[in-house]
Amino acid sequence: MIDFRYHLVSIVAIFLALAVGIVMGTTLLSSPAIESALQTAQDLRKSNNDYREQLGALQARETGNDSFVTAEMPAVIRGQLTGERVVLVAAPGSSGTLREQAEQVLVEAGATISGQVTLTEKYVEPSQANFIDQLTSGLTSLTSPGTDPYKNAASLLAASLVTADDTQAGTENTATVGVLDGFEKAGLLTVDGTPAKRATLALVFAPETLFTGEKAQEQAGALVSLAAGLDAGAQGAVVTGTIASTQPGGLIAALRDTSDAAAKVSSVDTLDMPAGRAVIVFAAREQLSGRSGQYGIGADAAEFQPASSAATPSPSTSGS
Repeated sequence: MIDFRYHLVSIVAIFLALAVGIVMGTTLLSSPAIESALQTAQDLRKSNNDYREQLGALQARETGNDSFVTAEMPAVIRGQLTGERVVLVAAPGSSGTLREQAEQVLVEAGATISGQVTLTEKYVEPSQANFIDQLTSGLTSLTSPGTDPYKNAASLLAASLVTADDTQAGTENTATVGVLDGFEKAGLLTVDGTPAKRATLALVFAPETLFTGEKAQEQAGALVSLAAGLDAGAQGAVVTGTIASTQPGGLIAALRDTSDAAAKVSSVDTLDMPAGRAVIVFAAREQLSGRSGQYGIGADAAEFQPASSAATPSPSTSGS
């Protein structure tokens, strides 16, 4: 049997341990440790305040730059695309607001917008490839370029929308009458304006969201094929979007990863910047001279703008 003295000793030992712990804890957390923690917290607060000030300054600087570019843009791009016709091709999921802003800039540069073709999700759905191939074959007697359904469709749509011959600009291709109607009735695209009255240049708008999953490569590839087909049938083609499109699963990323297409089709990944929309104009004009480039601030962009941006524009239409 445990007697009272044992309990007393145990209780004293417990309180003694607590006292020692309190003393040691107070000693350890005294001056050096506490001062160090306070100094670290103060340094972090100062760093955060500095970063906020830097961010504010950068935002103010960007706002000022955008304001200046927007105000001066008409003078900078005036006459760059005089006499040219441009067809707008919108991928599913592209921004309507950004398309309208780009269209305004093209008009200020002297271009005429022939119309707009908006692709549907069905067009880029890989399971529809055979259907698209059959539709393409049934709508034309033109020779198909190969066995790839999307390349064949791109070739046919290009023949309906664009021309490399200035004398044919603004006219319909008698060999492709009914093609756009056929694609529209099939639920593959919608038409605004008169894009069948062919343009000399094509501007393709990338989706705002990235393609994901197992089908991503095929979906982006379908759009790359269309851009390449339009370029081959016109005096040039430019793909544009935001920096998001330069990430894996984006149209511009897919284009820049495709050496054959990237060697001919230009891209601009700064559609959401006033300066970037001016670059679209310069990239389109560069296409007219038979050159191409990848421009912007995203992955694989060679530079922000074409080196020939400051060149004096031609007073009349030109073809590559």
